[in-house]
This record gives sequence, structure tokens and C-alpha cells, in this order.
Amino acid sequence: MKRAEKIVALVPMRHHSQRVPGKNYRELAGKPLFHHILHTLQDVSEIDQIVVDTDSSKIMEGVAQFFPGVTVLERPEHLRADDIPMNEVLLYDTSQVEGDLYLQTHSTNPLLTVATISKAINQLLAAYPTFDSLFGVTRRHVRLWDELTRPINHNPAILLQTQDLPPVFEDNSCMYIFQRENLVRRRNRLSERPMMFEISAQEAMDIDNEIDFRIVDLMMRFRMEGKG
Repeated sequence: MKRAEKIVALVPMRHHSQRVPGKNYRELAGKPLFHHILHTLQDVSEIDQIVVDTDSSKIMEGVAQFFPGVTVLERPEHLRADDIPMNEVLLYDTSQVEGDLYLQTHSTNPLLTVATISKAINQLLAAYPTFDSLFGVTRRHVRLWDELTRPINHNPAILLQTQDLPPVFEDNSCMYIFQRENLVRRRNRLSERPMMFEISAQEAMDIDNEIDFRIVDLMMRFRMEGKG
């Protein structure tokens, strides 16, 4: 698969947020949070269509005003509860918008760059069919223990420096690339042959609480000023 016929970017956004009230449309570095990822996706040449899935009239109005080329899907009532798995939302979205490959990301990853998204798409296309889906990960060199105080990835009797530990990889939720047929068959974004795609910890910062929001706001302002 050297070039998929149509690549669709999916950005699910809810009006309600449990830990950071109104975060998807709250101002970050001078503009509503969701503007950042949409501006980034618009500059990725490999992406043919951008789709926002939301239950928020505020977000719908903002997309219509500032991103008229972006498709909006109003999330059905039965998919709006906090405990609905994202894979169920994606099943609905991919049934409404046809594509060969789907790239799902979040507004809460505003530091994700055009270059990183483009690189991920092209790495998967070049490696297909050895790999047929992709997810973003962050490399960690840390000592991990389970709930029974058993070491997972190190020997406590051998105190290695953390940078010398075998790496573990965190699913950072920044990016998933998949095909609808695998999603339907497995009810999962990831197929049997997923590719891990490394993203730096700085770029993969996810806004999950108030402190995250303040840190990312500062980082984005530095980036916009050319300082980071």
C-alpha cells in the first residue's frame, strides 16, 4: 500500500469533561483548545478529509465558523455516556464517512506536529501488510512494579541506572491509524499486526487534568514564540 486512496482524520470531542471543565473549547495559548489539532491536521498533506465527532453545539459552531472544510458528525445520544468505549464511537464515525485509512487523534494532544503525523502515515503505508495498523507510544526507562510488589522490568538486586533499563512503551493515545474492516471485525482500533510509532514525551503531552492544561499552555506559548 504505497498510497491509500483516501485517508480520513477523526477527532472525537465531547462537550462535557470530567476533570477539566470545558477543556475541548477552553482557551489555550490564545485560541480554543480544539483549534490547535485541527490547524495541524489541515497542514498534513496525506490527509484527505477531517471529521469532528461531537455532542457539543459550541464546538459545532466553532468548527463551522473557523474550519468550514471540516466535516462535523453529531454524536448520537446512545454514544454520549462517559463509559462508552471509544471503539464504539469510531464504529459509528467510520460507518458515516468512507475512507481507506482512518487516523484518530484528540484535541487534548495539541503539541502533536504535522511532521510527526505525516511520518506515521508514511511509515505504516511503507510497512503494509507486515503491519496493518499503528498506535503512538512513548518510550519510558523506569522501574515498574506490580500490585504485589513484584518487579516487572528489572532486577532489584542489580541497581542499573534508569537509562540502562530495558525500555517499556506507553500507549500515549496521541494517534491511531486503522482500517474499518479490522475495527468491525475486532471492535478494536488495533489489528493483529499493529506498529508502535514512537513520539517524544514532550510532543505526546496529553491534557488529562488542570495541571496538564497549564503546562501544555506554557509549552505551546513557548513554541509559538520560537523558544521551544
